[in-house]
Amino acid sequence: MRLNQLAAADGGGGGGDLVVHQDDLGAVGHEANVLYDDVKSQADIAAAGAGSGATGSTMQAAATLKSHGFQTGGALETTVEMWTSQVKSVLQACAHISDHLDYTQKLHSEEDAKIGAVLRGRDGSAVSVSQLNHYFK
Repeated sequence: MRLNQLAAADGGGGGGDLVVHQDDLGAVGHEANVLYDDVKSQADIAAAGAGSGATGSTMQAAATLKSHGFQTGGALETTVEMWTSQVKSVLQACAHISDHLDYTQKLHSEEDAKIGAVLRGRDGSAVSVSQLNHYFK
């Protein structure tokens, strides 16, 4: 990540308003949603996958190996359980990212409208954050 700002005399960042465009938030949220769908449909987890029934194909293989007395079956079962946990964490993170960006976009639009209705310059335009910052120095 690169911030294109000049350092201020006090060591802080340079001036300017933080600008986030709705399209940017939407694009990131969309990609998180696409990743969620891809991982969910393609990951072979304990309760889903290419196998038949309610158990994934890898978990079915582990059960078959165990039933024939192979110790590898138990190890594979543990691996699938760990994998399933990790996949579910990724899915949950993708869902949170998408939902949070939708919420942030809506909340900040509403807040901007409220602030814009209250704070107006002499010419009727909205007062920017950088202009407000001058009042607090």
